[in-house]
Amino acid sequence: MKSVDLFVGAGGLALGVSRAGFRHLLVTDRDANAIATIRENQLRCVRHVRGWPLCEGDVRQLDYSVVSDDVDLLAAGPPCQPFSFGGNHRAHRDERDMFSEVARAVRQLRPRAILLENVSGLVRTRFQRYFGYILLQLAYPELVREVGEVWPSHLSRLVRFRDKGTSKGLAYEIGFAVLNAADYGVPQFRKRVFILGFRSDCRVKWRFPAPTHSLDALLIDQWITGEYWDRHGIARRHIPEPTPRLRPRINRLGRLSPPQPREPWRTVRDALVDLPVPSKNGNSPVPDHQFIPGARIYSGHTGSPWDQPAKTLKAGNHGVPGGENMLLIDDGTVRYFTVREAARLQTFPDDFVFPGLWSKTTRQLGNAVPVKLGEALAREVRLKLMESPVSTRRASG
Repeated sequence: MKSVDLFVGAGGLALGVSRAGFRHLLVTDRDANAIATIRENQLRCVRHVRGWPLCEGDVRQLDYSVVSDDVDLLAAGPPCQPFSFGGNHRAHRDERDMFSEVARAVRQLRPRAILLENVSGLVRTRFQRYFGYILLQLAYPELVREVGEVWPSHLSRLVRFRDKGTSKGLAYEIGFAVLNAADYGVPQFRKRVFILGFRSDCRVKWRFPAPTHSLDALLIDQWITGEYWDRHGIARRHIPEPTPRLRPRINRLGRLSPPQPREPWRTVRDALVDLPVPSKNGNSPVPDHQFIPGARIYSGHTGSPWDQPAKTLKAGNHGVPGGENMLLIDDGTVRYFTVREAARLQTFPDDFVFPGLWSKTTRQLGNAVPVKLGEALAREVRLKLMESPVSTRRASG
C-alpha cells in the first residue's frame, strides 16, 4: 500500500507507517534540520528510510500533481505550537496552523485513509469549537472556505452540509482519540491526539487499537512478583520504595491477583539498560551517546526516574516547555538524556542517527511521534484497508 507523509520532522510517524507495510510516494517538511537528519539516514541506507522520495519545502507551495499514483494513507503531524500547552494558544490566529493545508492535501490526493497527530491540548475546552471545525474540514474537504470567508462562517456551512446528510462528493468518516504512548509499549508518558478517517466509499468499520501495556501490569511485575528487579539484576536492598500514591493500588493488586492480559509499561531502565555510561570525551562506541552538561533541577522539572516510563520529552532544553529531558540518578542528581537515549525513548532504531547540533536534535525528538505508536496505528489502518471492498483507491470526483 502507498502513502504520503506531510510535516515529517525527524520521521517518527513516517518510519512507523513504513514499518507497518506502506510505501511512501512523498515525504516532505520545510525544516532544513529535519530534512538533513533524514538525508543522513538515507545515505546510511537505514531500513525503511532509504527509499523515501524526500521533498524539502513549504507544504503551502506543494503541487500534489507530482503524486501520480493512488494514495492509500495520508499521514501528517501538523505543527503543534498553535495548540500546545507551552505555546501561545493562538489556534487559527497562528500562521503555523496547517490543518487547512491537510484538508487541501486530502482534497487533491483523495486517500483512502487519513492519520494525523497533534498535541492533546488541541482537544481542550477553549479549542472545542475550532477542533470541531478541523474535523468537519477533513470530513468534507471539497466544501472549501471561500475567499474572505471567516472560519466561523465556513464552519456553519459545513454543519449545514453535514446535517443535510448528502452522500455526494468526497467525504470521510472521522474520529479521534487521545492516546498515551506508554499504553502501546513506548517507554514514555506521552499523550497525543490522533485523528483517524476513512473515505466513506471504503465502508470501513474501525476503532483505535486497544492498549497493549498497562500500569497495573508494571506494578505487579515490580511489587507483587518482583520479576522486574530480578530481570534487571537489582538486589533487594537496592530496590526503591514505592511512592505513597501507588501503595493503595499495589495493595489492591496484591489482594486480587488479577490476570493481566497486557504487558507491563516499559520503563526508562527497560529502554536504556544495555547502553554504557555516556561518553564525556566524544569517543562513545554508541552513536549520539555523548554526555551533555548543564542539567539542573528546578520547579516543575525534576527528571525522569529509572523505573517508570519517562516523562514526556519536550522540544527544548531549559525553561518552558523544555527542561524535562533529564534522567533522575539514584543519588538525586540529574543529567540530560543523550541523543541516543532520547531516541530510544521515542523508539527510533539504534541505526537511525541525528547529525545536527544537540539543541536542534532535541527539538526534532521532542516533536516526533514515537515510532512504535505510529506503527501500531498504521498497522490497524492497513488491516482495515485490506478488509475494505473498495480495491480501487482513488474515488471518483
